[in-house]
Amino acid sequence: MIEIRTAAITDAGALSELRWEFRSAQDPPTEAHDAFVRRCGEWMRRELSIGGSWKAWVAVDQAVIVGQVWVQTVQKIPNPVADSEAEHLAYLSNLYVTASARGGAGTRLLETALDWCRANRIDRVVLWPSKRSVTLYLGHGFSRGGDVMELKIRR
Repeated sequence: MIEIRTAAITDAGALSELRWEFRSAQDPPTEAHDAFVRRCGEWMRRELSIGGSWKAWVAVDQAVIVGQVWVQTVQKIPNPVADSEAEHLAYLSNLYVTASARGGAGTRLLETALDWCRANRIDRVVLWPSKRSVTLYLGHGFSRGGDVMELKIRR
């Protein structure tokens, strides 16, 4: 049975390996594996330890981390009108489950992150889906397009 729990600082090594697995399968890496895992692990340890704007959850199967999802909150400027009481946005990223553990773990990670967003009065969740994940997000009420706009600065 896969357990979903909040990520801990001690998970950073495993999480950085999963990040490598996820991203290097989509595009050829431009950084060596060991250098990336070290750099990413340091970043993850720092973000998980400072209690900052990032929150992460893991899927664990028999003491092995098999998936993760990260959410970053962005504080909005206070708004005096009643269009929204929530003054935070969330950026959902890095939802990934190893191939051998797929079949519900990704859905549970996503639902955990979205439940946290609802409980913390997040106004809107944005993300950039992979082609494979679009149907998962659509099934959870996400829309494509809408009123969110993007400008890619670096090409």
